[in-house]
Amino acid sequence: MINFESFNLDPRLLTGVVREGYTTPTPIQAAAIPLALSGADLIGIAQTGTGKTAAFVLPMLQKLLGSQTSGTRALIITPTRELAEQIHETIKALGAGTKLKSATIYGGVSPLPQIRALRAGVEILVACPGRLLDHIRQKHAKLRGVEILVLDEADRMLDMGFLPPVQDILKEVSSNRQTLLFSATFAPEIARLADQTMKNPQRIEVGLSRPAHTVSHALFPVPAHLKSSLLMTLLSRTTTESVLIFTRTKHRAERLAPQVEQAGHKVTTLHSNKSQSQRQSAIKGFKDGRYQVMVATDVAARGIDVTSISHVINYDIPNSADAYIHRVGRTGRAEKTGDAFTLVAPEDMGMVRTIERMMGHPIPRQILSSFDYTTSATPSQAAELRQQESERNRSSRPSRSHTSAPSRSRFKPAGDARPAGHARPAGHATLRGQRTPPRSLPSQGTLSSQGTLPSERPFPSQGKSPSSRQHAPLDVRSQADGNRHKPHTSSHTDKDGNR
Repeated sequence: MINFESFNLDPRLLTGVVREGYTTPTPIQAAAIPLALSGADLIGIAQTGTGKTAAFVLPMLQKLLGSQTSGTRALIITPTRELAEQIHETIKALGAGTKLKSATIYGGVSPLPQIRALRAGVEILVACPGRLLDHIRQKHAKLRGVEILVLDEADRMLDMGFLPPVQDILKEVSSNRQTLLFSATFAPEIARLADQTMKNPQRIEVGLSRPAHTVSHALFPVPAHLKSSLLMTLLSRTTTESVLIFTRTKHRAERLAPQVEQAGHKVTTLHSNKSQSQRQSAIKGFKDGRYQVMVATDVAARGIDVTSISHVINYDIPNSADAYIHRVGRTGRAEKTGDAFTLVAPEDMGMVRTIERMMGHPIPRQILSSFDYTTSATPSQAAELRQQESERNRSSRPSRSHTSAPSRSRFKPAGDARPAGHARPAGHATLRGQRTPPRSLPSQGTLSSQGTLPSERPFPSQGKSPSSRQHAPLDVRSQADGNRHKPHTSSHTDKDGNR
């Protein structure tokens, strides 16, 4: 059996490995660490939550400990500030017994502490492209001494339009370097980037481009105006640990969070309108259990490493199959099990089919037999639906705002969103996977699955007259199965982007 001792790591790093509770290397770590230690360029393709960060941090630290050259010797480029902070914390934890120093570079905060860190000298930079390019052009960051370059979450960087800034940064880095590229998917754009930046790279794939096998999936068809009511029912009648809820926009996240709180759950929000201190406070509170529910946009789809997340709930379906992979990858991490629930309105069926093609099998549909799907929309709900339709129409247009590429001002404290004028790359390739049957279910009911595509089935009826809601124990049925199952008993547990 492979263990971390077999990699011949520095004893100080092994101490950090033990202290952090690592025991057996994950598949991506077992495959990537020996290759990275050999000095080869490497492409690592694996799902989120499989240990990619340690797979490049450990060999990077090992190499840096082998010599005492001054200046910045390792550069990690990553798409979001949350991911940058997560990597930075991993470096500090695993390298605690060494004198190696790291610093984070990203927008949305004052550049002055970053400038001081760059002037003082750090061996490792963990950076988002926009702000790093600002520092390069202002002569604060000097990268000619970089020996190891890591492009982390490369697919997300391309999806956010960061290819031109990344290419500009690579011009400042010595070509005599080792390059490690990690991604959850491997689209043609990633292959072209690898061809441009790497020398005879070794490629390893673990799990391919589909959600981890530790995650069970279920769709909950529901009229759009009843999404919030169905969500509250699921939260109240499902045994969970921490729950991460995704919405399409930051405005919807802010509207939904008070409803979750009024239902008795401890809740926080995370989206691009939050300051960096607010983001870090929300993530810390979510990690330590002060909040059991986080309502977030896709800013949280990468960079949140909270092993206690038992459920990811897509209040709004994501806009691509790749985004679905990264959202649901927040649960079922480190070989733990998790559940992914997606609330789907009739207009979401096209994306459902896209996700199912990527997964290679239909996702089970579930209905709650005790939930009233026939209630008509109230005037406020109708207004909300009109607003959502307006947001959906706006989101389908090319984005021309939210840039973190270098601006004419010396520093613009903006988040690392897609640079203005850079179009989204072409759609990613999809790979077919093996069927992952649903594993866990709402605690007071049972689930059964069937494989009929959504277009072949009527949606839950949207009758015109509201009926009284039954508060019986949760009873869940597949849409094709009319057999009611006896409920389980369980105790209630408090529940706790960048758009």
